[in-house]
Amino acid sequence: MSFTSYMDIALEEARAAAARGEVPVGAVIVAPDGSVAARSGNRTRELADPTAHAEILALRAACAAAGSERLPGHDLYVTLEPCPMCASALSQARIARIYYGAADPKSGGVAQGPRIFAHPQCHHVPEVYDGIGAREAEALLRAFFAARR
Repeated sequence: MSFTSYMDIALEEARAAAARGEVPVGAVIVAPDGSVAARSGNRTRELADPTAHAEILALRAACAAAGSERLPGHDLYVTLEPCPMCASALSQARIARIYYGAADPKSGGVAQGPRIFAHPQCHHVPEVYDGIGAREAEALLRAFFAARR
C-alpha cells in the first residue's frame, strides 16, 4: 500500500485562514476510500466562536456528510498539533489516524501538555504521525505572528 499525503490541501487551508486574518491552521479529513471528506481552516474570529478551529470545522462537515457522529477509518491532516479540545473531539469521532505538521509546545494536546490520547479516560486512541509538512507549517505560523508584533 502506498502513502498519499494530503498535507498540501491542509496547507492551502492554512494560507487561506491567514489571508482572512485567522491563525494559519488548516485541516483535511480523508475518507477510507481516499476522497477528501472535508477541509477547513481556522475561523474563530470570523465566526466569533472559540471552538471554530480547523479540526472542529472539518469534523463537523465530515460528520454531516457521513450522517454520523463517528468517522472510523478516516484520517486527519492538520498543519498544527491539535489542542486538547480538538484532540478530544477527534477521539470522540473515532478518527483512525492523525498526521500533523508543526508541534505546538504552548497549546498542543497530543505530544505536549495534557497528552489527551495517553489519558486513561480516552476511549479511542488514533495513530499519530508528526512532522508532516512541518517546515512550511512552522514558516506560515512564524510569518503570521511576526506580522502582528
